[in-house]
Amino acid sequence: MDEKEMQKLQEKAGILIEALPYIQQFNRRIIVVKYGGSAMTSEVLRANVIKDVTLLKLVGFKPIIVHGGGKEISRWVGKVGMEAKFFNGLRVTDADTMEVAEMVLNKVNKELVKLVEELGVRAIGISGKDGGLLKVQKKMPEGKDIGFVGEIKEVDPKILMDLLEKDFLPIVCPIGMDDKYDSYNINADEAACAIAEAVHAEKLAFLTDIEGLYRNVAEKSGFISRITADEAEKLLSDGIIFGGMIPKLENCINAVRGGVNNVHILDGRILHCLLLEIFTNQGIGTALVKE
Repeated sequence: MDEKEMQKLQEKAGILIEALPYIQQFNRRIIVVKYGGSAMTSEVLRANVIKDVTLLKLVGFKPIIVHGGGKEISRWVGKVGMEAKFFNGLRVTDADTMEVAEMVLNKVNKELVKLVEELGVRAIGISGKDGGLLKVQKKMPEGKDIGFVGEIKEVDPKILMDLLEKDFLPIVCPIGMDDKYDSYNINADEAACAIAEAVHAEKLAFLTDIEGLYRNVAEKSGFISRITADEAEKLLSDGIIFGGMIPKLENCINAVRGGVNNVHILDGRILHCLLLEIFTNQGIGTALVKE
């Protein structure tokens, strides 16, 4: 073996050694991964995200995937001749749209189960309806009725804890039921945060279409690798964060204040972003911490 080959092997060994303290620290801890954005629409990215989560499982973590599917729902809504409508970033969901959304999310759910199973890990796909996991009430943004869009009022994590105890990897799609057992579409970010709080997750990772938080978003300068909940609230009040990141960051703050130790905002378009954030000293995204 020549010197260059030996050096490459030693570099690989160094990477494993760098990961060791994180594997030890988070062994048997729960990590919730909110999976959405471009990482869901690219087959290459989807396969690699699933590989990352499966690896976390195999090295001792207890991962739970909570996935969205907004782009796929919009595609199918168009296919059946309906128009996708939104209000304040939330999908207006009449009975017909709800039927399409539930069909599509369950389809996506089972596709993710298949990918995990192909890697030799046992997975079970559920929705928030199973075992009474997510109980909701109608969400009324600014007092407007936008149909079957749910606001989570209670989480019963028993089904998730049972699955984790039996060594399954749970994959959850964000559909819940109200007191009348009607189905409601739930924002996947909200579902992931509520679930992470309920299971007392060590980490909650958001796979998004942005690199993380910046102090100057327009110029993409002043990247923030680590921030407290109080500092994040100041960014919001100062108007530094805008658009779709406002509700996402609010959800992150609520999760940290609700008991999740670390929330990570990651660019899901980067291959193996989860592993790079969790198992390296520097990380690549923004980590939101209590203090």
